[in-house]
Amino acid sequence: MESDATILQSAVIETLRHKKETQTSEKPVIQDEELRERKSRRVVLLGRVLIAVLVLAGWELLTRIGWLDSYYWSSPLTIAKTGWDQITQQHLLSDMLYTSGSTIIGFVAGTAIGAALGLSFWWSRHYALISEPFLIVLNAMPKLALAPIIVILLGIGFFSKVALAFALTVVVAALSAYSGVKSVDPDMEKLMYSLGAKRRQVFTKVVVPWSMPWIISSLRINIALALAGAIVGEFIASSKGVGRMIMYAGTILDIDLVWVGVAALSILSIFMYWGVVELEKWLSKGLVKQ
Repeated sequence: MESDATILQSAVIETLRHKKETQTSEKPVIQDEELRERKSRRVVLLGRVLIAVLVLAGWELLTRIGWLDSYYWSSPLTIAKTGWDQITQQHLLSDMLYTSGSTIIGFVAGTAIGAALGLSFWWSRHYALISEPFLIVLNAMPKLALAPIIVILLGIGFFSKVALAFALTVVVAALSAYSGVKSVDPDMEKLMYSLGAKRRQVFTKVVVPWSMPWIISSLRINIALALAGAIVGEFIASSKGVGRMIMYAGTILDIDLVWVGVAALSILSIFMYWGVVELEKWLSKGLVKQ
């Protein structure tokens, strides 16, 4: 009996020791969210690059074998060569700077003034109700139809392009900010007033932070509208800009140069969109800290 008990005790001790060693040898797997996010970003970036390479390679192949007419569709290699000639021998970079400058200035001015206009509706209900239908009409109006008038009024220079970019963004920003104002929780306002806050303090501490997500959501739309306004202004009349280059290339039937202009606008739109995304992140972080 004693020998059996000793054997049983030894077996239990051995089992417990083996279990302890197994537990210590198996380290818990901790999912690193940041590492997983970085891997996801790399996969997304790789996928985007791969799709771009496949599209360009397919485009080049189809034009070489004659399935696409190279006169109308050109080819990636021809466009790259023509673009390099425009950079080194002409004024493509200065044209891109001209277009991006008018776009960014119009975008910033239109978004800032439009947001301020929309936020100002909080101060007076009657003022807001009187102004709202006019904003809706302005938003529905094809503002690009006014482009010839703006160009005639301000000339063919830089500021007419800024004015067109501004005209296309200011109403969108105002309506977005006004939507945020209308969504402000009235109970929050009452609480602030009950705590002794003044009207100005309620506006800065409640209304503006509450409306910021609506204003931020309009940025991506506005940057595209601002670029469209600047390009249309250059189409009508301009001494510089990518739009002027495209119009000039069209008049002389230089299709390769037209595609260079399209590629330049695509590059500008990508960088501007990326800049707006980073601006949204920065504004959102500041909003969270508040």
